[in-house]
Amino acid sequence: MRVVALAGGIGAGKFLRGLQRVVPGRDLSVVVNVADDIVVHGLHVSPDPDSVTYWLGDAFDRERGWGRREETFRAAGELAAFDAERAWFGLGDLDLGTHLYRTGLLRDGMPLSAVTERIATRFGVGARILPASDDPIATRIECVDHETGAPLDLHFQEYWVRRRAADTVVGVRYAGADSARPAPGVLDAIAEADVVVLCPSNPVVSIGPILAIPGVRDAVAARRTRATGVSGIVGGAPVAGMADKLMPAVGIDVSAAGVARHYRGLVSAWLVDDADAAAMPEVEALGIRCRAMDTIMTDDDRAEEVARACMELLG
Repeated sequence: MRVVALAGGIGAGKFLRGLQRVVPGRDLSVVVNVADDIVVHGLHVSPDPDSVTYWLGDAFDRERGWGRREETFRAAGELAAFDAERAWFGLGDLDLGTHLYRTGLLRDGMPLSAVTERIATRFGVGARILPASDDPIATRIECVDHETGAPLDLHFQEYWVRRRAADTVVGVRYAGADSARPAPGVLDAIAEADVVVLCPSNPVVSIGPILAIPGVRDAVAARRTRATGVSGIVGGAPVAGMADKLMPAVGIDVSAAGVARHYRGLVSAWLVDDADAAAMPEVEALGIRCRAMDTIMTDDDRAEEVARACMELLG
């Protein structure tokens, strides 16, 4: 069975740990958001591809929820001693190796997709990790300064990390997405997949930028009868992250049913948590099969159960 997962962020990493048990090796392809990518200290940082790689390569830090296990931050601490403002995006010492390697290969002319494959190989990842595009895309957050009331136009990382999501969001756009092309293998993987899975990722800044790339949404929609997903919203709040601060700005109700409605036309099955079992009739009224279970992935065994349930919804 060939499976394609659209992914980004922590929720995707946990889920993919279980999904790779169900779909091992190259039969699993993961199309990963790149609109969080940012240049920091001259280095090209790819937060979502790295997160997925570290989770699938068993190098992640489950306790902290991001980055590599046994990470240290001596370089970041030294930079902060010089100038704290320049140290707002904390890069771990181990993580720096990844970014240095990526940046060097990109400067040599290698596309991001090829670089990502090399990094995945370094961490022993069996699945294919496909950046959504080799072209630059940036999620921009249009918001209002929480102190001055002035309008701001921020890169997502500035909004989330530097300003700690304190500003009121009024809009979101994906700069560069209109002219971007899907990375090699992305459309073919979706077209040839037996199952397409939308991971329990932020629908605005993780899945949204992927679907904004010309050709990707249509490719997923064409596989709708074989497409399924898991809600990252449980009991009216995100399990992790700040989706609840962004979803209202783009017209998505902060609920498991609200995300299902947002994906209407893309999925035919939707897995929700037991806390949202009462929403099942609302989801099914959209023409989407629905099931409720405990979706909180506290360990890999639980993640595997969630992944299996998600697939079984398609019959």
